[in-house]
Amino acid sequence: MPVTVLSAYSTAVVLAFSLIIAGCASTGGIAPQAQRMDAATLDAGAAIRAANADAKWPAANWWHVYGDAQLNTWIETALADSPTLAMAQARVREANAMAGVARSAMLPQLGGNLSIERQRWPDNIYYGPGPLANTMTWNNTAALGLSYHLDLWGKDKNTAARALDAAHARAADERAAQLELEVNITRAYIDLSKNYALLDIAKAMLAEQQKILGYAQRRLKGGLGTQLEVTQAETPLPEYQRQIDACEEAIALNKNQLAALAGKGPGAADALTRPHLAMTAPMDLPSTLPAELIGHRPDVVAARWTIAAQARGVDVARAGFYPDINLLVTLGGFAAAGPMFQFLRAANSGWTAGPALSLPIFDGGRLRAELGAAAAGYDEAVEQYNQTITGALKEVSDAVVRIRSLASQHREARRSVSVAQRNLNLSEEGYRRGLTDYLNVLVAQTQLLQAEQGMANITAGRLAAHASLVAALGGGMMDATASPGDADQLPAHGKHQGLLPPMPAAWLAPAQPGAHAQ
Repeated sequence: MPVTVLSAYSTAVVLAFSLIIAGCASTGGIAPQAQRMDAATLDAGAAIRAANADAKWPAANWWHVYGDAQLNTWIETALADSPTLAMAQARVREANAMAGVARSAMLPQLGGNLSIERQRWPDNIYYGPGPLANTMTWNNTAALGLSYHLDLWGKDKNTAARALDAAHARAADERAAQLELEVNITRAYIDLSKNYALLDIAKAMLAEQQKILGYAQRRLKGGLGTQLEVTQAETPLPEYQRQIDACEEAIALNKNQLAALAGKGPGAADALTRPHLAMTAPMDLPSTLPAELIGHRPDVVAARWTIAAQARGVDVARAGFYPDINLLVTLGGFAAAGPMFQFLRAANSGWTAGPALSLPIFDGGRLRAELGAAAAGYDEAVEQYNQTITGALKEVSDAVVRIRSLASQHREARRSVSVAQRNLNLSEEGYRRGLTDYLNVLVAQTQLLQAEQGMANITAGRLAAHASLVAALGGGMMDATASPGDADQLPAHGKHQGLLPPMPAAWLAPAQPGAHAQ
């Protein structure tokens, strides 16, 4: 090719490219505005700073610290059968499938069509004399089409990355649902244990009152007491029986709740026996708090993946401002008024090949509106993440405050029970000997009942506070490698993105009983 012709050709290409770029729509300076919080810079508060900070992060089977084999079995069964968890796992599979759909746009697309038609031509009333009048012919076509989007601006790549990030977020949501299920079962089981303890207290007080009634009846028979004393001793009996009935009702409701959480009918919980819970593990905090909350809490991890997905959404919207180029190739054949397979002959085939270019010139502001919506979605995801981080620290601090308070309350409640029991013993002995009246016994009984009920509630509260702390720390279900990097959570502003990472199989596989991402 002569130099002058080549120079003219190059000039034409540069001019055409300049016109294409000039024809692209303007973004109008639209961009995200929100900034992510750095968890390490947040003030954890006095309660967290004062707590022991030498513990490890919760283990995957964190509920084993309660030392109850029945609880362990029930949670493992629930993880396998819970409809709530199954729905969360289905959402993960759906998101993974949609990521596959988005990935497909990055690959060449090959399609084909085939049409085979048998036609009868009208007679010469319409067509006049001719060879086709009143005859039967085949009119067949076949074509193959190959297309490939060059994706110069990363639109397809970012669309696939956004779908993959959304799948990661759904996987983290599934982990959050699993942790919520474990915590809810544990709390219901602790409540079941508490109601058994309250039932014991009510039965003991009923037996105690029946014993006092016996004293009053013997005193009346011996001429030392009055009918009023007997009536006073009989009066609390229906109330204690009512408390027994209420406790038995609460136990039955607890079992129904545990059955529902496990995805079973109410009858499945009939076999549950009285819980035997203990608390042997120290309730300390990990020394890396709060910075590593971003890697351990499923909801925080999900929020970070959502930011990453929204960042890719901004990149997709920005890529819409630039021209699209598709490479198209078609190959096909056509034949009419011939044998059935005539369209397959070389003489009846044809092909086309070349690029197809499209670019925005005037769209009435649609592209800027789409970019604005994507930027606003990114800002919303960032602020949701910020709120999740601050809420996580609040939950940890609340759990620490409650654990510390309940430890102190437990010591005082134990003293209160001891003193109230001694006071009741002295009152009963004085009443039995005729040294005091029944009013002293009634007061002592009320004090002991309140002290024992308070002790049962505080004991259950300490066990539940540990479950709350585990939930606040993420339940041992995530690790830092499951969270996106900081760079992945920022829009690329149209720059070329790296190769799309594969979705880890462990993230998207249905959870097995007792199995967690570590």
